[in-house]
Order: sequence, then C-alpha cells, then structure tokens
Amino acid sequence: MASSAVEYASVAVNGVGSYCKKTGPGYATPLEAMSGPKEAILYTTCVYSGTGRQKPDYLATVDVDPNSPTYSQVIHRLPVPHVGDELHHSGWNSCSSCHRDASASRRFLVLPSFVSSRIYVVDTQKNPNAPVLHKVVEPEDIAQKTGLAFPHTSHCLASGDILVSCLGDKDGNAEGNGFLLLDSEFNVKGRWEKPGHSPLFGYDFWYQPRHKTMISSSLGAPAAFTKGFDLQHVSDGLYGRHLHVYSWPDGELKQTMDLGNTGLVPLEIRFLHDPSKDTGYVGCALTSNMVRFFKTADGSWSHEVAISVQPLKVKNWILPEMPGLITDFLISLDDRYLYFVNWFHGDIRQYNIEDPKKPVLTGQVWVGGLIQKGSPVVAEDEDGNEKQFEVPEIKGNRLRGGPQMVQLSLDGKRLYVTNSLFSAWDCQFYPEMVEKGSHMLQIDVNTVSGGLAITPNFYVDFSQEPEGPSLAHEMRYPGGDCTSDIWV
Repeated sequence: MASSAVEYASVAVNGVGSYCKKTGPGYATPLEAMSGPKEAILYTTCVYSGTGRQKPDYLATVDVDPNSPTYSQVIHRLPVPHVGDELHHSGWNSCSSCHRDASASRRFLVLPSFVSSRIYVVDTQKNPNAPVLHKVVEPEDIAQKTGLAFPHTSHCLASGDILVSCLGDKDGNAEGNGFLLLDSEFNVKGRWEKPGHSPLFGYDFWYQPRHKTMISSSLGAPAAFTKGFDLQHVSDGLYGRHLHVYSWPDGELKQTMDLGNTGLVPLEIRFLHDPSKDTGYVGCALTSNMVRFFKTADGSWSHEVAISVQPLKVKNWILPEMPGLITDFLISLDDRYLYFVNWFHGDIRQYNIEDPKKPVLTGQVWVGGLIQKGSPVVAEDEDGNEKQFEVPEIKGNRLRGGPQMVQLSLDGKRLYVTNSLFSAWDCQFYPEMVEKGSHMLQIDVNTVSGGLAITPNFYVDFSQEPEGPSLAHEMRYPGGDCTSDIWV
C-alpha cells in the first residue's frame, strides 16, 4: 500500500482514529476485489410499507448460486419488528476502507428505514443464509441527540464508525438534514458535519480520502417526496439540484455546485473506485443526465453533463414528454464501465468510461418500463409514428415496473436488477407492480467489448411471498460490492 494510502487509512471523524494493520475485511484494492469469490447469496430489502398490506418489511436472502437447487429463490426472510418502516438502502459496519485492520469484521448490515427513521442492525455472521436482528436504533434517540430523521445512505468509515445521511427533521422539513454518526456499537454519537454546515437538501454521499473530500447529492424535502411526485413541488423549490463538497474527515462544507436545470434531482453519487482518482458521476433523475464532477487545477470542484437521455414524446401519460428517470447507477470495480437504469423508459444501459469525459454506449437492454408493448402509453418519433418497446417474458413472466436498483458481481460479469423505487412512487407510476409484487432479474455482461443480455433462467418472483406480494429494492452481497466498498 502506498504511503498516502497508509496515511488515509487512519481517517476518522473529527480526527480520531487508529491505523489499520494486517488483514481485515474486504480487499486491498478494487482490482483485487474483482478476483474475489463468486456471489452465492444476495440480501435484498423488501417492503410492505405503503402497499396497503399491514405487514413488517423484511430482509430477504436470495440464492444466486446456479448450482443450487434453490437457485433464483428467496431462501430466508427476516421480518423487522415494526410496521411502516420502508426499508430502503443498506450498508456495512466495516468494509475495504479498513482492510488492514485485523480487528475489524464485515459482520453487521445496517438497514435505515426511510419513513419511520428507525435503523436496524442485522448480524450476518452467525448464519449468512439466515441473518438475525442484532440491534434497533430508535428514531426518538436519533432525533433527541441530533435532530435528524429520514435516514438514507450508510457507509462504514476506517475509524469503525458508521456515517448515515439523513434528509430532514422528524417533521419532514429539508432544513433539518445532515449526517448521523454511529459508533462501532451502533450508539448515536451525534452529527458528523460541523455546526452550521448543513445545506438545504441531502441524499446520497461518497468520500474519497486521498483528496480529503466527501461529496453529497440532494433529493428534496421528505414532506414532498414521501407523498409521491408532484411537478409543482419542483417549481416550489422542494427538490434539489446541488452537489455539496465537504472537507474530509472534518465535515466543513467547502463548496456547493449548482447543477442548474440540467441537473434536477441528483440522486446516487459515486467516485471512481481508484482512490487516487479525482472524478466521479451523479445521476440526475428528473433531467435524466449523468453529470461528471472533477477537481480543477485550483483545487475546487467543477461539473459537466457526460451523458444525456432524451425525453420521449408520449401519449396517454401525465405529461406530454417522459424523462428516462435515472434512479440508480454503479461503476465496475476496474472503472471501465458505468451502468444506469431509466425507471420510466425501462432500459438498462452500459457505457465504457475509460475516458471519463467521453462515455461510449456499449450495451442496452429493455426490461420493463411505461412504454413496453401492451401498455396504454405510447411514444411518438419525430415523424409522428407511434412506437413501444419490446420487453421479453422471463420464464413465462411478463415484466412489471421498470429497472430500478442494480448490483454488479465482483468480476463485473453479472448485473442484478430489482424494480421498486419507493412505495409512494411505485403506487403512483406502477400500481400493477404494487398489486402483484416485484421481481429480480440477472443481466449477463460482456466485459470485453461491451453488451448486455437478460439471463433467461433467472427470475426471483416476489409475487408469491408468504405475507403477500412485496416490493424488492436494494441488494448486497455478504462479502461486499462495488456500491458499499470504499478504498482509502
């Protein structure tokens, strides 16, 4: 490990930390991670909140081993104790950021509840196939000590602490957003950012310690988006369009980048995995642009639109034009390919980003969407000709909803995709999916020259779950993945 990496392996909040030694969780480098073991199981957050089914959300264990008799099936369900949580994203207590810390262990999966503001901690070590609940961090404890609510993204830190972005206060006001800090025992320590350094909106974040920087994105006010999407809320200033640049690890807001009308509602954000790189991307949902951000010669940060998904002219929909709605994306561990979804249009795309300034489309596959054949919504081309997209059936099943969350195998050859975004938005745009449940697909990836193809024998059906059809969202492997591991 280079001296700069050793230096930043001691990164901790407020300057307190210990140097990592020997071998701990994860991998020494992103390229080493690509040679890790093939995934056998996958954890998926599944939601009943907002569906009308008064059942607790749960963490599903999915068998993804093609040699297993229960391949592409849910083999275990861990229901949480409460109803109405809306499990959403997840993160690990420890990852590759402390690979050299022999005392660290990637054991606990942290599950923030987007609506109830409760945080569940799940032990995956005792029996990886059947994880158990370890601890519950109650919303009252979080609100009393920090004023925060609506937790979203969780990332482990090299110090052993866990950092969680929160989108507002308990009343859903955007002014209350900030970053929650939990210690290694999942006790509330306080806020991470310096007092007075909380911008109006927050959402996702990623840190790049060698550049002493963390950058966060901005969804909007919880009081607005939790009720479903209303275009008027955008005009009312209740949705974000900014990136926030913090000093790392001390939490000082150094710069705010206004993405303007080309960057409305920036959601997921990723740096390149190579920790020496000073560039990354953010997917802007409403304007459907992939924006690249980068460090400039004077040490400040700038941005530019790298990929644009053109809106489609449509009939029989709420608006005359339909954006793609980029809701999730990821970058392969070798920083060669970028993958993103268009939740409305229904396609998954693969871009070669070996030149980060000039992404090249190398693969595209249709797995649902609002304009698939058989839908009442139709698109029109420039000549006024109507068109819809061919979406194949998988194992005899018509695909519902649109592609939403994605997760990539360590070797980059298999892309997993679920189709639930957020229950209130699912109900609004894909009511059939809420009624009949989600599914999970696998996409075969050509990592040599590029290309995507649906795996024909993989289909995880959440329509027949014991407590009724459920909505599947984010996915994690027990050994870490390209959206939860950060290298220092």
